[in-house]
Amino acid sequence: MPRTLIRKNPSNFKTLPLFVEATPESLSYQSVGMPLNFSQTLLRRRKIEVENSERFSTELANLGVSVRLTLNWQNRDYWVLVRQRRQDRGDVVLKLISGYVPAHELNLPLHTAIQEVAEECLIETPQGWLGGRFNDTWLPAPYAAALHYREAMPFRLSPLSGAARPVRCGSMTLIERPRAYVHLPTASLQLIYDMRLEVPKEARPLSLFHVDEALENDQLVARLNRSKPDLYLMPLENGSPLPELYTLKNDKLSPAGTRGLYLAESFAAQDGWVVRDERIRWKDWLLQQGMTPPKPKKTGIKRRLKVGAKQLLRIARQKLHKT
Repeated sequence: MPRTLIRKNPSNFKTLPLFVEATPESLSYQSVGMPLNFSQTLLRRRKIEVENSERFSTELANLGVSVRLTLNWQNRDYWVLVRQRRQDRGDVVLKLISGYVPAHELNLPLHTAIQEVAEECLIETPQGWLGGRFNDTWLPAPYAAALHYREAMPFRLSPLSGAARPVRCGSMTLIERPRAYVHLPTASLQLIYDMRLEVPKEARPLSLFHVDEALENDQLVARLNRSKPDLYLMPLENGSPLPELYTLKNDKLSPAGTRGLYLAESFAAQDGWVVRDERIRWKDWLLQQGMTPPKPKKTGIKRRLKVGAKQLLRIARQKLHKT
């Protein structure tokens, strides 16, 4: 049974539209207009076009942030992905941890990004849920009213190397150098921060869960569903992803199915500063990365049918030899 962790009034969230200027060397954004609530922002997220993907000026609906989170667990690195049912787009995808940047943090989107990690990536041990730190800053414990957080042994977030081209908010360069793209189907600017998450070796056994907010009866509701952890690990080898997905419960990795799977647009091809796709099929992304999907193991009824067919063929051959 899903457990309700928190309820929010979506009207309390406010963001601002943006004016973006892009050149082959850099991208800059600044707020324009009046603050908008969540519903007003969704109405502005409509498809736009630009003539030149490297050089353009345009107004956008909002600023979003994502975190490409690399988890180090048992001396192995994994990308952290979460499943999301996107109500505004009517689909289900695996995506990076992400969220909308509120109006008061447009010039500090990194702060929004680390809060999204605290809200979406929950790490459980038998002694309670882990808190976290980013460098010397404690992350919030967003569900402290419903869950018991451990005071000792926090996980640690640290920044990884950033993108080559700078991004500016007004005249201020974002020193963490996030990757940036304008998503044309939703008229939004997206920033992706590369971060590393390290869990204390003593904090075990571990279970990982994803919690996301959904709009229900004019409220934003966050629920924890233990039967659907919705947080997935993609193993890395020498920094490159492998075509595998797992869930983690009580220190045990369990393979996750990928049939019919889609990834969010942050995995799609980027042209200059823009991304044109809404999503990308898992199989297409693997091909884009030069990977081949692993062949499914023959189990259950398919395996029995194959064994049965071989036995019938062997019997037929034996009878043929006797005659």
